[in-house]
Amino acid sequence: MPAPRLLMRHLRDLLRLRLANGLSQEAIARSLGLGQGTVSNYLRRARRAGLTAWPLPEDLDDARLEALLFPPPPDLPADERPRPDWGEVHRELRRPDVTLTLLWEEYRARAPDGFGYSWFCDLYKAWAGHLKPTLRQVHVAGERLFVDYAGRTMPIHDPETGAVHAAQVFVAVLGASNYTYAEATLTQSLPDWIGAHARALAFLGGAPRQIVSDNLKAGVTRACFHEPMVNRTYADLARHYGAAILPARPYKPRDKAKVEVGVQVVGRWILARLRHRRFFSLAALNAAIGELLIDLNARPLRGWGRSRRALFDDLDRPALTPLPDEPYAYAEWKRCRVGLDYHVEIARHFYSVPFGLLRQEVEARITTSTVELFHRGKRVASHLRSTRPHRQTTLPEHMPSSHRRYRDWTLERIGREAARIGPDAASLIAVILRTRPHPEQGFRSAIGIIGLVKRYGAERVDAACARALCLNTRSYTSVAAILTNRSEAKALPTTDDTPVLVHANIRGPDYYH
Repeated sequence: MPAPRLLMRHLRDLLRLRLANGLSQEAIARSLGLGQGTVSNYLRRARRAGLTAWPLPEDLDDARLEALLFPPPPDLPADERPRPDWGEVHRELRRPDVTLTLLWEEYRARAPDGFGYSWFCDLYKAWAGHLKPTLRQVHVAGERLFVDYAGRTMPIHDPETGAVHAAQVFVAVLGASNYTYAEATLTQSLPDWIGAHARALAFLGGAPRQIVSDNLKAGVTRACFHEPMVNRTYADLARHYGAAILPARPYKPRDKAKVEVGVQVVGRWILARLRHRRFFSLAALNAAIGELLIDLNARPLRGWGRSRRALFDDLDRPALTPLPDEPYAYAEWKRCRVGLDYHVEIARHFYSVPFGLLRQEVEARITTSTVELFHRGKRVASHLRSTRPHRQTTLPEHMPSSHRRYRDWTLERIGREAARIGPDAASLIAVILRTRPHPEQGFRSAIGIIGLVKRYGAERVDAACARALCLNTRSYTSVAAILTNRSEAKALPTTDDTPVLVHANIRGPDYYH
């Protein structure tokens, strides 16, 4: 069974990372949690469709983009496809900067109906035997920022209770210059993880093209050797700053060797110097770290004769991407299923969505001030966030027309409409609303009695209400029955005609005098 196609939102991210950031297929696959074959397939389709620059044309919507990338496949048997010269491929791979991807693209340019990238690589490896080259990392200026939490913590003392809290130490290191940033956070939770990233990028004054992180649960929801899954909030942060998240492979510290060394340097030149000091707040601890951080980045590096700061000014700073005008606003994502009342529950409060989405799954983007709801990548609702538990925030346009009509009724409007019918109708409706534990419980009865005017006229309805009051039957059903039987015009029973009940257990009026 063929794999499902990517959502257009993910596909556009894939094209952005390739065309705008120039990432390799492996880097894109790790950032988006996809297989390299999948990335290669979509990039090949994009090249065939002539999509070679970012941003894409403004008039290219999702439907047109899908049509461009997935034309009808050619009808050519696999055994008729031309085979490349593997000896030539093996020789060309020894040339500088030549990769299997480049050779496969040249092969497909000569033979459009040839093998796919995955098959091409497998056939070559079968021909060449087992090869396991050792890759030496070369850090391009402004390309990678390595981030991680140090294993060591710093104590913060509560001045009132004397309790000691272990603060976590976040470290970020640029690849080319080794320029280092460090700060303390209360926890390693997602809000602290995202906040530390935003402050690190503000410290650098720009954004790298890639952020290489450890497989922290706050940032990586699934740590996998081949296809890690990045947290949606973490991915939004990267998108905001035009970067890509590249989680390091599990149990492969060499993937983030820069920050591993950076953690050691921060421990020796910052945390060790603070070991005899006592801190009573997170702000005081970060102020002390910030002072020592300036000294750390100003120290000359052995073998370089220059400081991290000087290398940063020469190499990384000019190559960093400018920061957006607004810093990243922290937002969490949550998958919700719409209930039968066309509301979703978020933090014990209920927010409405269009009623046509009943029982559908939506995604909620939650900030400190707003709640946005998305269905298949399209925003369908936006609300101000409420902290009132077990309450509802409902927009009228999300309601069915029948519910919307009912919602427009208020106690004041019901009173006005009843007075227009007549004094008896006004009296009966007032009694109905007054005798319920909550006035809203009598809304339906009152609205139903007012609605009878359209069928029977105000005069008959008012007379029926008078008879219902006399009979002490205070409900919509009684008024409707009176009108149906045309008994509103009948004479009302008088007190003298009322039968007297005689029983041994009935005391009678004389008992009380």
